[in-house]
Amino acid sequence: MIILGWFPIIGPLIAGLVAGLIVRGGAGRGALAGFLSGIIGGIIIGIILTVVGTATLGFLGAFLGILAGLMIIVLSLGGAILALIGGAIGGLIGR
Repeated sequence: MIILGWFPIIGPLIAGLVAGLIVRGGAGRGALAGFLSGIIGGIIIGIILTVVGTATLGFLGAFLGILAGLMIIVLSLGGAILALIGGAIGGLIGR
């Protein structure tokens, strides 16, 4: 059971490491690729919630969709920072 607690930490690190290895541009570009790999899911969900909210509830739905999207993006920032660290490491290894 202790191993399951490490998945939220190890997952973004490995995703960032793979993104940094694919980019092969040094630590800076690897860190950028890792950060984008960690945050892009939250951005996509935020856009989907905004569009669906606007289509169903009009202006109020758009406001609630934007608010929920920002909340999801903020909650995914922890994983994005871990992916940034993994991307920097992957960029250094792949260089």
